[in-house]
Amino acid sequence: MAIVEVDELSFSYAVEEGRQSGEALAPVSFSVEEGAFCLLVGATGSGKTTLLRAMKPELTPVGAFGGSLQVAGAPLVRAGERMAGLSAKESARQVGFVGQDPGAQIVCDTVWHEIAFGLENLGTAPDTMRRRVAEAAHFLGIEPWVRKRTEEISGGQQQLVNLAGVLALRPRLILLDEPTAQLDPYARGIFLHMLGRVNRELGVTVIMATHMPEEAEPWATQTVALSPLEPLAPRPQTTACGLLRAERQPGAEAARARDVWTRYERDGAWVLRGLDFSARAGAVHAVVGGNGCGKSTLLKVVAGAVRTQRGSVSRADRGTCAYLPQDPKTLFVCDSVVEELAEWRDRGCYTAEDETAALERFGLAAAAGRHPYDLSGGQQQLLAFAKLSLLRPRLFLLDEPSKGLDPRAAAQLARLVRRAADDGAAVVMATHDLDFAYVVADEVTMLFDGQDACTEPVDGFFSENLVYRPHERARLYGALR
Repeated sequence: MAIVEVDELSFSYAVEEGRQSGEALAPVSFSVEEGAFCLLVGATGSGKTTLLRAMKPELTPVGAFGGSLQVAGAPLVRAGERMAGLSAKESARQVGFVGQDPGAQIVCDTVWHEIAFGLENLGTAPDTMRRRVAEAAHFLGIEPWVRKRTEEISGGQQQLVNLAGVLALRPRLILLDEPTAQLDPYARGIFLHMLGRVNRELGVTVIMATHMPEEAEPWATQTVALSPLEPLAPRPQTTACGLLRAERQPGAEAARARDVWTRYERDGAWVLRGLDFSARAGAVHAVVGGNGCGKSTLLKVVAGAVRTQRGSVSRADRGTCAYLPQDPKTLFVCDSVVEELAEWRDRGCYTAEDETAALERFGLAAAAGRHPYDLSGGQQQLLAFAKLSLLRPRLFLLDEPSKGLDPRAAAQLARLVRRAADDGAAVVMATHDLDFAYVVADEVTMLFDGQDACTEPVDGFFSENLVYRPHERARLYGALR
């Protein structure tokens, strides 16, 4: 029996104040049988997030639908009209949702309370609630840290907590939007393994949007493609990847951190512990490591957004530093993409022609009139980087820049990052995307316990590392050909 039925479903965001908004989801038809593990794939902006949110009534975007959608036997869209097929309470009970950003979905202070949050909202009896929390925590193996504060656990652990909170509600269907995009390779493997167990052992239907379907193939029973996939290709030799690296030596030191110690609370644990780090003009420096090792904190320290308790940070040119945070929406304050690119025109001394060129270069011309919040996660990443690039900074600090990008968009961003470095800028990027780091970076630093465990040229780092190794075959490599 099908738990999800999609019949020529399409969607366009609402037109506001005369701004045109293109189709966010082209007509698509498919069905998902109860108990299936379905992968939802497609290019950045093809409508994966829109489609998932349409299946969860309280998250459904505002705009114009076409076609029909039925979930758990209830009509949500019929002949283009939204239907009240599932009440908020029934939706909470039957359909779970796990998003891309682990921390964004967490609202409570402790793991126990976070898992119980949905049950409390449904008015679940205390005895039943305790049992459900215990069952979910035990099944996912997170019992040892249920009393920890949610801010103290890693991103991978937070995502398991999000899954536990959904699982405690005992839904028939779990929707996941790029749930591993911000997880390190080890945490990603654990999360997918646990998700596979939820599907196979508990019979819960899973629909997961992903740009890396090959990682979930051991558990998947079905794949729905909203657009064609890039082909898998073997890993190239970095020395042969001439389209990305210019054959010249990096320039002068652009930023330096010396013996940096940083923590967020006076009596809290140290996040950075005596860290030394440098970035050079004309080079891309990747920073890798497990969730919670201090990558984002390092970028914030170099940007001047977080103070150090000990040590020093210096930049060669303090006026031309651009910081891209993990959540690109923090850079958006305007009502359209084109207005976002124009916001810093006077300050950055660039022209309207430069903005038009950026729209084309970053593949955003078709979305020029859309509200930035109506873009896909990958498109938001591209918009944020385009906005920063118009300032022509001499130092880029990029936190997970390829997050949410399909292989073709990631390849496009890789070329743009390399162009910035080849034009003389220093680029520092914190990333879990090892394939992206492999084809873009000149040097790689691995952080562990808040310290620099090693810094090596990209070839040497990836050939010697036991855990942090790029895939032998990946769609990014195919898109770069």
